[in-house]
Amino acid sequence: MQWETVIGLEVHVQLATRSKIFSGASTAFGAEPNSQACAVDLGMPGVLPVLNEAAVAMAVQFGLGIHAEIPEVSVFDRKNYFYPDLPKGYQTSQMYHPIVGPGEVEITLDDGSTKAIRVHHAHLEEDAGKSLHEDFHGMTGIDLNRAGTPLLEIVSEPDMRSAKEAAAYLKAIHSIVTYLGISDGNMAEGSMRCDVNVSVRPKGQEAFGTRAEIKNVNSFRFVERAIAFEVERQIELLEDGGEVVQETRLFDPERDETRSMRTKEQANDYRYFPCPDLLPVVLDRAYVDHLRDNLPELPADKRARFQEALGLSAYDAGVLSASRDMAEFFEAVKDVCGDAKLAANWVQGELSGALNREGLPIQDSPVSAQQLGELVARVKDETINGKAAKQVFQALWNGEGESADAVIEAKGLKQVTDTGAIEAMIDQVIADSPAQVAQYRDAEPDKRGKMIGYFVGQVMKASRGTANPQQVNALLKEKLDALC
Repeated sequence: MQWETVIGLEVHVQLATRSKIFSGASTAFGAEPNSQACAVDLGMPGVLPVLNEAAVAMAVQFGLGIHAEIPEVSVFDRKNYFYPDLPKGYQTSQMYHPIVGPGEVEITLDDGSTKAIRVHHAHLEEDAGKSLHEDFHGMTGIDLNRAGTPLLEIVSEPDMRSAKEAAAYLKAIHSIVTYLGISDGNMAEGSMRCDVNVSVRPKGQEAFGTRAEIKNVNSFRFVERAIAFEVERQIELLEDGGEVVQETRLFDPERDETRSMRTKEQANDYRYFPCPDLLPVVLDRAYVDHLRDNLPELPADKRARFQEALGLSAYDAGVLSASRDMAEFFEAVKDVCGDAKLAANWVQGELSGALNREGLPIQDSPVSAQQLGELVARVKDETINGKAAKQVFQALWNGEGESADAVIEAKGLKQVTDTGAIEAMIDQVIADSPAQVAQYRDAEPDKRGKMIGYFVGQVMKASRGTANPQQVNALLKEKLDALC
């Protein structure tokens, strides 16, 4: 039987506020356990929550960024359940009236095609604490620093049909929230994670199959691997005559498998009701319009501008606009060197290769955008050739010079374009290579093109790589052909 995969994602984005959603406690990462949980976060008797306006603004900005409906009124609800890292016994969330309504996110697939993924809604909620199992020898430690941290939960429609599409959607969400500056998107620190809902159905069937939810997946790669395993597990189960159970599962990246955690709760299991301590949030149009007017250029718009205004290919524009840091670095290089295509080649090529080898993000690049722009400018004006440019880049990477010009001067890498100087080197190489000259002269005319490489190499060696390769090729051919 042919099967179709159906996937929906619930993405939890930690908002970049300095304090928690209902209290003044800090949200800074890496503090000592339980040092950033105040009486409000713990739900102590007599305390009342106060909504963080910055969290509201960030949620609305996201909604505007995906062209979603922004309801005038949203309401906080209590989601009741008992768990050790939820000391209040309930989580303050938004069930029936979320702050962001239906919207849409466009994803780009490997073949360059695009697809629209519908967003059902996005709602504000507080995070729970964290249970720690590793260091307590049969016991569980509870760190409540995250309790009350503001989250925006983004709930997609089940529009994705492959693990690749799901990863592309998650990357698109990551790109949008980091461009907006509403989250740092650091998945290793828990700033962004997702629950993946997966089901399968016979191809052509309209009704959805029974879904399993894989909780708290925290990397793009793990999303793909978790879905791949879960799809295979469900298909194998159904083809053996079994049934898929609606349940919550956990992905184990070491064993590359999902494991059952508990049967999946329904909404009525949580006994949702409006939170009596928080008034409905009412947004006037002027407030929403002000946020809309101050949105930054978002990835899709930047990608389109890179193609239309700068003449970049769809691929280059997509790579360079995927991350705000990458896009800003590229634009800074382009502004210095004045050539968008050359800047794109160097940012995606030499720079990205070096960053990947060292495991560095672009914002920690040892070579600044100013330095790289100056280097690319020297390639463009033919002060140095490509080979020398790589030497200059490596020197800048190693901190051996303040600027490209300083490195070029110190290492004597300036390209020789003086025709007389190049001719003198060519004449010497020809004089020192009688056997190779004879072979060139005796070869068929259509074979001589390949043979000229030897002479080019000798001239470049004599010039220590500084001779202009185009001039060397042209002059060599002219002089060697004259000997035939």
